[in-house]
Amino acid sequence: MDRVRFLYVLFSTLMRWLQYLALPLILFALWDSFVSLTVSGDLLHHTLASGFRSLAGFAIASALGLALGLLNARSAVSTRVSYLLLEAARVTPPLSLIPLLILWLGIDEAPKIAIVFLASFFPIYMNVVTAVKAVDPKLEEAAKLLRFTKSERLRYLTLPSSLPGILTGLRLGFGYSWRALVAAELIAASSGLGFLISDSAEFAKTDTVFVGIITIAVVGVIADRVLYAAFEAVGRRVGRSV
Repeated sequence: MDRVRFLYVLFSTLMRWLQYLALPLILFALWDSFVSLTVSGDLLHHTLASGFRSLAGFAIASALGLALGLLNARSAVSTRVSYLLLEAARVTPPLSLIPLLILWLGIDEAPKIAIVFLASFFPIYMNVVTAVKAVDPKLEEAAKLLRFTKSERLRYLTLPSSLPGILTGLRLGFGYSWRALVAAELIAASSGLGFLISDSAEFAKTDTVFVGIITIAVVGVIADRVLYAAFEAVGRRVGRSV
């Protein structure tokens, strides 16, 4: 009986020590994998590939989202014409279109950029429409009394009043673009952080999978802060120019 109790105490003590040693061992494995990927250049290669796709799709979505949002916020005819198509596209998950986009656009960069565009366009578009429609009607009346031209109304009234909502939409759109891109790379890619994660998982390289996940989070946070600082600068500049 004493021997059984001794073995139980010994086993419990060893398990407690293993718990204390597990975290340092895991961190060491992650650090070793991170250093290996960094020195070989693989991590930079995959990060740049994902960054290019995300920025390309986000830039296209921003341009079209701003243009179409401003148009539909001001034109009832344009809204009626485009409503059904936009709503159908908005409620369709972008990832469900991956097989179709591969058939239409091939397996190069185009389908991945298209997924990013579809994921980030609607947050931008919806925020632009909402922000522009929320402009104070009294300001609109004042602009009419002052006989502002359309360009003057856009520059001195619409953009300054709706800018916070527009910038919020752009930040949301970038977040959606980054998440959708990585998901698309998990399915159809030969480079990028999503590909790095899926490829490492197939070979049971858990440490590399965690390095990929952490890199996605860190790059996403840094990019969001850079965008936020840039948008703040744009907001201040627009405020001074009015």
